[in-house]
Amino acid sequence: MPQYKTPVSVLVVIHTADLQVLLLERAAHPGYWQSVTGSQEGDEDLAATARREVAEETGFAATAGSLSDWQTTNRYEIYPQWRQRYAPGVTHNTEHVFALRLPACFAPTLAPAEHRAWRWLPWREAAAACFSWSNRDAILELPRRLAPPA
Repeated sequence: MPQYKTPVSVLVVIHTADLQVLLLERAAHPGYWQSVTGSQEGDEDLAATARREVAEETGFAATAGSLSDWQTTNRYEIYPQWRQRYAPGVTHNTEHVFALRLPACFAPTLAPAEHRAWRWLPWREAAAACFSWSNRDAILELPRRLAPPA
Protein backbone atom coordinates (compact mmCIF):
# COMPACT_ATOMS: atom_id res chain seq x y z
CA MET A 1 0.00 0.00 0.00
CA PRO A 2 1.51 3.38 -0.97
CA GLN A 3 2.47 5.89 1.74
CA TYR A 4 0.58 9.11 1.00
CA LYS A 5 1.39 12.59 2.21
CA THR A 6 -0.99 14.19 4.69
CA PRO A 7 -2.72 17.26 3.19
CA VAL A 8 -1.66 19.33 6.21
CA SER A 9 1.63 21.20 5.92
CA VAL A 10 3.81 23.95 7.31
CA LEU A 11 5.43 26.94 5.66
CA VAL A 12 8.44 28.28 7.56
CA VAL A 13 9.75 31.70 6.51
CA ILE A 14 13.39 31.85 7.62
CA HIS A 15 14.59 35.43 8.07
CA THR A 16 16.94 37.77 9.91
CA ALA A 17 16.06 40.81 12.01
CA ASP A 18 16.88 43.09 9.06
CA LEU A 19 14.38 41.19 6.86
CA GLN A 20 16.71 39.09 4.75
CA VAL A 21 14.78 35.97 3.71
CA LEU A 22 16.16 32.55 2.80
CA LEU A 23 14.74 30.99 -0.36
CA LEU A 24 15.36 27.47 -1.66
CA GLU A 25 15.09 26.35 -5.29
CA ARG A 26 13.23 23.09 -5.82
CA ALA A 27 15.44 20.35 -7.31
CA ALA A 28 12.70 18.87 -9.50
CA HIS A 29 11.40 22.27 -10.63
CA PRO A 30 14.22 24.70 -11.45
CA GLY A 31 13.07 28.29 -11.08
CA TYR A 32 10.57 27.43 -8.32
CA TRP A 33 11.84 29.34 -5.27
CA GLN A 34 10.26 28.92 -1.86
CA SER A 35 10.67 28.94 1.89
CA VAL A 36 10.83 25.69 3.86
CA THR A 37 7.66 23.63 3.45
CA GLY A 38 6.58 20.15 4.33
CA SER A 39 3.77 17.86 5.35
CA GLN A 40 2.84 16.77 8.84
CA GLU A 41 3.82 13.19 9.61
CA GLY A 42 1.97 10.83 11.92
CA ASP A 43 0.77 12.44 15.12
CA GLU A 44 3.45 15.13 15.39
CA ASP A 45 2.20 18.59 16.31
CA LEU A 46 2.62 21.44 13.84
CA ALA A 47 5.58 23.00 15.66
CA ALA A 48 7.36 19.63 15.54
CA THR A 49 6.62 19.44 11.80
CA ALA A 50 8.11 22.92 11.35
CA ARG A 51 11.26 22.04 13.33
CA ARG A 52 11.71 18.75 11.46
CA GLU A 53 11.28 20.33 8.03
CA VAL A 54 13.72 23.15 8.83
CA ALA A 55 16.31 20.60 9.97
CA GLU A 56 15.76 18.33 6.95
CA GLU A 57 15.82 21.10 4.35
CA THR A 58 18.46 23.47 5.79
CA GLY A 59 20.32 21.74 8.60
CA PHE A 60 19.30 24.56 10.97
CA ALA A 61 17.94 23.81 14.45
CA ALA A 62 14.67 25.66 14.97
CA THR A 63 14.60 26.11 18.72
CA ALA A 64 11.40 26.98 20.55
CA GLY A 65 12.55 30.54 21.25
CA SER A 66 13.29 31.41 17.64
CA LEU A 67 10.38 29.61 15.94
CA SER A 68 7.06 31.44 15.97
CA ASP A 69 3.65 30.09 15.04
CA TRP A 70 1.75 32.85 13.28
CA GLN A 71 -1.58 31.10 13.92
CA THR A 72 -2.33 31.62 10.23
CA THR A 73 -3.60 28.98 7.83
CA ASN A 74 -3.97 28.92 4.07
CA ARG A 75 -6.05 26.44 2.13
CA TYR A 76 -5.16 25.94 -1.49
CA GLU A 77 -5.50 23.54 -4.37
CA ILE A 78 -2.55 21.16 -4.70
CA TYR A 79 -0.73 21.67 -8.00
CA PRO A 80 -1.66 18.81 -10.38
CA GLN A 81 2.00 17.77 -10.80
CA TRP A 82 2.18 16.99 -7.06
CA ARG A 83 -1.21 15.31 -6.51
CA GLN A 84 0.13 11.77 -6.98
CA ARG A 85 1.82 12.16 -3.58
CA TYR A 86 -1.59 12.32 -1.88
CA ALA A 87 -4.39 9.77 -1.51
CA PRO A 88 -6.74 9.52 -4.49
CA GLY A 89 -9.29 12.32 -4.47
CA VAL A 90 -7.23 14.70 -2.30
CA THR A 91 -7.04 18.03 -4.11
CA HIS A 92 -6.52 20.62 -1.35
CA ASN A 93 -3.96 21.25 1.38
CA THR A 94 -4.12 23.25 4.61
CA GLU A 95 -0.87 25.09 5.29
CA HIS A 96 0.15 26.52 8.69
CA VAL A 97 2.53 29.49 8.68
CA PHE A 98 5.58 29.75 10.94
CA ALA A 99 8.65 31.99 10.95
CA LEU A 100 12.18 31.28 12.10
CA ARG A 101 14.40 34.24 12.97
CA LEU A 102 18.14 33.66 12.66
CA PRO A 103 20.86 36.00 13.95
CA ALA A 104 22.63 36.08 10.57
CA CYS A 105 22.42 34.85 6.97
CA PHE A 106 23.89 31.39 7.52
CA ALA A 107 24.59 28.97 4.67
CA PRO A 108 22.11 26.09 4.79
CA THR A 109 22.94 22.44 4.20
CA LEU A 110 20.47 21.47 1.48
CA ALA A 111 18.75 18.14 1.02
CA PRO A 112 19.84 17.49 -2.61
CA ALA A 113 16.73 15.46 -3.44
CA GLU A 114 14.57 18.46 -2.53
CA HIS A 115 16.55 21.62 -3.31
CA ARG A 116 19.29 22.57 -5.73
CA ALA A 117 20.21 26.11 -4.64
CA TRP A 118 19.65 28.73 -1.97
CA ARG A 119 19.86 32.50 -1.65
CA TRP A 120 19.21 35.22 0.89
CA LEU A 121 17.23 38.17 -0.45
CA PRO A 122 15.72 41.36 0.96
CA TRP A 123 12.09 40.61 1.87
CA ARG A 124 10.45 42.39 -1.10
CA GLU A 125 12.73 40.62 -3.59
CA ALA A 126 12.16 37.30 -1.83
CA ALA A 127 8.38 37.74 -2.00
CA ALA A 128 8.57 38.55 -5.72
CA ALA A 129 10.72 35.46 -6.38
CA CYS A 130 8.30 32.95 -4.78
CA PHE A 131 6.18 30.79 -7.06
CA SER A 132 3.58 30.28 -4.30
CA TRP A 133 1.07 33.00 -3.44
CA SER A 134 0.89 31.86 0.19
CA ASN A 135 4.68 32.05 0.53
CA ARG A 136 4.71 35.50 -1.09
CA ASP A 137 1.97 36.76 1.24
CA ALA A 138 3.75 35.41 4.34
CA ILE A 139 6.98 37.18 3.39
CA LEU A 140 5.11 40.42 2.73
CA GLU A 141 3.66 40.09 6.25
CA LEU A 142 7.12 39.98 7.89
CA PRO A 143 7.58 43.74 8.55
CA ARG A 144 4.23 43.95 10.34
CA ARG A 145 4.91 40.80 12.35
CA LEU A 146 8.31 42.09 13.48
CA ALA A 147 7.22 45.65 14.30
CA PRO A 148 7.17 46.47 18.01
CA PRO A 149 3.66 46.79 19.48
CA ALA A 150 2.24 50.31 19.25
